[in-house]
Amino acid sequence: MTGVCPNQQIAAMIDRGEITATPAITAAQIQPASLDLRLGTVAYRVRASFLAGEGRTVSDRLTEFEMHRIDISEGAVLEKGCVYLVPLMESLALPGDVTAVANAKSSTGRLDLLTRTITDGGTEFDRLPAGYTGPLYAEICPRSFSVLVRPGMRLNQIRFRRGQAVLSDADLTALHAESPLVDGPAVIQDGLGFSVDLRLPDTDLVGYRAKPHTGVIDLDRIGEYDPQEYWEQVRTKEGRIILDPGAFYILVSREAVHIPPMYAAEMAPYLAMVGEFRVHYAGFFDPGFGHAEAGGAGSRGVLEVRCHEAPFVLEHGQVVGRLVYERMAEMPTQLYGAGIASNYQGQGLKLSKHFKSIQ
Repeated sequence: MTGVCPNQQIAAMIDRGEITATPAITAAQIQPASLDLRLGTVAYRVRASFLAGEGRTVSDRLTEFEMHRIDISEGAVLEKGCVYLVPLMESLALPGDVTAVANAKSSTGRLDLLTRTITDGGTEFDRLPAGYTGPLYAEICPRSFSVLVRPGMRLNQIRFRRGQAVLSDADLTALHAESPLVDGPAVIQDGLGFSVDLRLPDTDLVGYRAKPHTGVIDLDRIGEYDPQEYWEQVRTKEGRIILDPGAFYILVSREAVHIPPMYAAEMAPYLAMVGEFRVHYAGFFDPGFGHAEAGGAGSRGVLEVRCHEAPFVLEHGQVVGRLVYERMAEMPTQLYGAGIASNYQGQGLKLSKHFKSIQ
C-alpha cells in the first residue's frame, strides 16, 4: 500500500521487529502518522554538528568530535549554544520498500530547540533510506533557552512511507475543491502556500520574541513557566514587523489549516532563495489536524521564525511557507485531536505547552 504509514501499520512494524527499543515502545508514542522517539541515558557534548557519512558509523565519528559525555539518568541541563548527540532508545530494521523522515515535535520547535535525527551512513539530516537498519541518534542544539532533559523524553518523531505519496498541485487543487484545506482561496504552488498574520483581531499583539538571557526550562514541566520571563511581546498597528538577525520569533499563519483524515502534511520553506529567514522547524501535521472529523474547525499554523544575516521586513499576508500534503496508506484508526492528547488542536497564536496561558 503506497503512502504514509498510519498508526496501526506502525504498531504492526513494532510487532514484526522492524522497530525495536529498550525499554519497549509504549502505546503513547504512536501518533496518527508518526512515532515519537525517546532520548536515551547519555548525552555527548560535541565540537560541531556532523553527519556520519557514507560507510561510516555515528559512534566512529564520535571519537573525532566528542568533548565529554553527560549522564542524563537523573536529569541534566543542555546549555544554550552547545551541540549534543543523544543515542535514542529506538532502532530500526526497515523493509526494503519503506523510507522514513524525522522531524522535531511541535513543542520542541516552539522552544527553538534544534533537534535533528542522524543515522549510521547518513548523508543528510532527518532522511532515512529504504531498508535502513541500525541505531538512531538525536542531535540537539538549544538555540534560545537552556533545557533540562531526562531519559525517555520525546523531542523528535519519525514518519514512515511506502512509495511516492506526495500530492501534485493538480491533486491538491482537486482535494481543496472537495474538502477545503484552508478557509478562503488556496495558494497552490509546489504545495499549499500559507502566509503570516500580522493583523490579529482586536489586538496589536502579533507574536513573541525569545529573550536572550533566561533561566533553564525543564521539559517535563507543563504550563508552569511565566511567559514574561522568557518572551518579549511583538506588537504592530501597521501590519509590519522587522525581524532582527539571530532573533527567534513565534508568529501565526493567516490561514486556518485542515488536514483530512486520509492525508498528512509537512511544512516546508516557501522560497529557499529568499534566504533571510527560516520558518517552522517542527514540520509534521497529522491526519485530523484542524479537521471537523477530529473536533477541529481549522487550526492556525504556528510559525517558528529565525532571521538570518540581515534585518528583514515581514508584512501581513506575506507568503512564508508551504504545506506539502501526502496520502496515507490507509485510514488511521486514531486522528489528531480525537481521543488522544493533542495540545494544539484549534490553536491560534500559542507558545509551547511549557508556558502558562496568557490571559
